Amino acid sequence: MISHPDSRSARWAALSALLTTSVLLTACSSGSGSSSSNDGGQARPGGTLTFAVGSDAGCVDPQQVGSNDTIYSLRQVVDSLTDQDPKTGKIVPWLAKSWDISPDTKAFTFHLRSGVTFSDGTPLTAQVVKDNFDAVPKLGALGILAQGYLSGVESTTAVDPLTVRVKFKQPNAQFLQATSTFSLGIESSASAKKSPQQKCSQGIVGSGPFTLKSYVQNQSITLAKRAKYDWGSSLWTKKGEAYLDKVVFKVVPEAGVRTGSLQSGQVDAISSVGKADEAALKGGQVSLLGRANPGNVFNLGLNNSRPLLKDVKVRQAILFAIDRQQIVDAVFPTGTQPATSILAHTTPDYANLGSALAYDAAKAKSLLDSAGWKTGSDGIRTKNGTRLSLAVTWFANAATNQPALELIQQQLKAVGIDVALKERQISQLAATLQSGDFDAGWGNLTRADPDILRSQYSTRLANFYHLPASPLDSLLNQQAATTDAAKRKQLVDQAQQLIVKNAYIVPVVELQTQLGVAKKVHDLDFEASSRIQLHDTWIG
Repeated sequence: MISHPDSRSARWAALSALLTTSVLLTACSSGSGSSSSNDGGQARPGGTLTFAVGSDAGCVDPQQVGSNDTIYSLRQVVDSLTDQDPKTGKIVPWLAKSWDISPDTKAFTFHLRSGVTFSDGTPLTAQVVKDNFDAVPKLGALGILAQGYLSGVESTTAVDPLTVRVKFKQPNAQFLQATSTFSLGIESSASAKKSPQQKCSQGIVGSGPFTLKSYVQNQSITLAKRAKYDWGSSLWTKKGEAYLDKVVFKVVPEAGVRTGSLQSGQVDAISSVGKADEAALKGGQVSLLGRANPGNVFNLGLNNSRPLLKDVKVRQAILFAIDRQQIVDAVFPTGTQPATSILAHTTPDYANLGSALAYDAAKAKSLLDSAGWKTGSDGIRTKNGTRLSLAVTWFANAATNQPALELIQQQLKAVGIDVALKERQISQLAATLQSGDFDAGWGNLTRADPDILRSQYSTRLANFYHLPASPLDSLLNQQAATTDAAKRKQLVDQAQQLIVKNAYIVPVVELQTQLGVAKKVHDLDFEASSRIQLHDTWIG
């Protein structure tokens, strides 16, 4: 067995290496970029933090939410078995004080901390963890992240009251990092046994430093400090309870209104600061905090089953017709980088495929010519009486989405492709993907592990983008199974190359999370996936 944290075995070192990620912190002010400035003297408890976000996912269960604006609040309600250091990528204790991993990475045994309770007063036990992991596969469409992390699970066993063992049918090296995510945040047994719909609408009971006090859909999520909380992550500076008494997340869809509210002091922090608002916020009582997100970059997720998009030449033409640098320069915050792979450069085992993603309108036109698409009088191509037209579905959860897509629309029109933009609410994301009724979707997905490729693009899992069965499946399965860091990197490299070469998905731009935070707010920190952690945050 491989033990942590005491063992020094070479095998553990290899496993740690493949689960390690680097991060890029980009400061847009004089601060470090990783947290708000801390020049206000002694930290002190109390106060309410008001945070304006752009959207509401329509669900208050962290195991079923994938939108950053809602994750910001729900991350505070649940603890995880482990945590991931945002600077080194190392997996460290949280609810689990230690763990053992079998040499074949099929079995993970977690030794839980004693004395942990949920906000309903019930204790954390191995049975509670089992109840959670047994329920995840039944979550349905909204639980795709958590389900991906537990895919291939054979059993979860309560070995004794504070020891739980998770066994997989196949080697599953990615699982340790998965236990640090909000998607596998541990909920009370009572919550785990509710239906997915009940959990979404009513919320859940967690053991986290805050509790869900109220939820008004499309308006606000309010959190209250958990009294006598005393089992925080080993990464946190403060021991015991959080500083803040209350946190209110207000849904404010308009970016300009969020910016004005922060400038006027009506709110203390805002999400999704766009390029147009940077100048207004600089130089005042506001810090701009930026951090690059690991995982899948913003991309056009092509529905490969659509008649037009089954043709690899059409997909490749879309890929080459997009001028990524122009989009970054015009729309995205300072420090944002154009995509150079389907993975962001901060993701473990990222491969730089920038040359394969270089803008080349002439090549795009040539590909369409060779595929039989002829330019019509209005500049849009046709073939056998069919216009080369597709719709891109996008969701109103980031201020950059619409202007980025409007530029893409212009760039594709320049090579003869007609693009319509279809806006949907973020609460419709899961239903849209599940229905398959879309040509292309705009979005990204954050995770500090390259196994995100398997969860998104394996035809043996959800396969929302309807990729055809191909050698990609084998590569994705093999990388999830190996404990050999060098071999895993080689497999992940090959997977990225196949995705880009075949343009199954069209990478566009990396996501840089950028927040505006009042300078009176201190130690508002990013965690490893570039979401926020508020336990150490205080107002002064």
